Amino acid sequence: MNFSSENCNISDWLKLEATVKASVYVVTFSIATSITIVITAIVSQNLQLRKDVRLVFLCHHLLCISSYCGLGVVFQGMRALMANSPLLLCWLVFGAQLSVGEGILLTLALMALNTYLDICYPLNSPSMVDRAKYRILTATWTTVILKNVGLFLIEGTNPAPASVFQSAPLCPVILNGMPARVIGMFFLALLLSVILVSYCLIYREGKRAGHFNRSNIKARRTVLVHLLQISLHMIPTLLFIGLGKQCGTFFFALNLVLFGVFAFAQCFNPLVYGLRNRELQRKLYPWLHCQKKQQGASLNKNLVLRSNSSLNRCVSLG
Repeated sequence: MNFSSENCNISDWLKLEATVKASVYVVTFSIATSITIVITAIVSQNLQLRKDVRLVFLCHHLLCISSYCGLGVVFQGMRALMANSPLLLCWLVFGAQLSVGEGILLTLALMALNTYLDICYPLNSPSMVDRAKYRILTATWTTVILKNVGLFLIEGTNPAPASVFQSAPLCPVILNGMPARVIGMFFLALLLSVILVSYCLIYREGKRAGHFNRSNIKARRTVLVHLLQISLHMIPTLLFIGLGKQCGTFFFALNLVLFGVFAFAQCFNPLVYGLRNRELQRKLYPWLHCQKKQQGASLNKNLVLRSNSSLNRCVSLG
């Protein structure tokens, strides 16, 4: 069911792997969170942007990335430091990270579907999707949580109930059995099919309408960049689930390579789907200028207050 130092006898490799992953997660968490804060602040402060369904899905997507990287720091840090955490705590942290990780791909699928509806059904899609966007998000998150809870109940029945409260130095993961891997592969393949079909239909409609002619290089480049970014998400994930946790130096090296590719995609996801958005680009520079003006005003206010307090002290001394 799980992968630990007892059945592989290479705890040093596990600790090294966790240390590398925790370090990479710290970097990706810092980059993703900083961009997420900026984009979320811009969207939340503008009424027109808050009504844009694409940007609502984008904010949820970026929050999933930040949460995934933050939980990765916690989980891999527990393994790297050999914190002797209870097995139940390890499973809860890993389960939360797995859920928000699937949320990354779910929101990508929702963004692709929304783009398809905007292009192919421009008259009906805005009102239809706008009314149902929060119900769609609620339904998707409910599906993810129920799926993972069900798998945890299936694979978590092997150990005795008392053993889940015992300490586990290397925090062995769960959901490594064949049923969880098959369901995980099917779930990811379904999301990948939705994304690819949506982009194929978008390309067909754009080509019919003349948007993907030779002169419009930017439209074709955008589709290619999105497909490349999605492949950096999906290919490492599918390979990782398909191979499972296996012993040996080769599998550890392959695991780190796949993880590095996936982490690279997490860093650039906010840039590809966020800062390449025209509406956000138009609001970004005024927002940054406004923030600088506010910081300058607060700095001047502090200087005035300090000078007044110094003057009052001088008058009192005189």
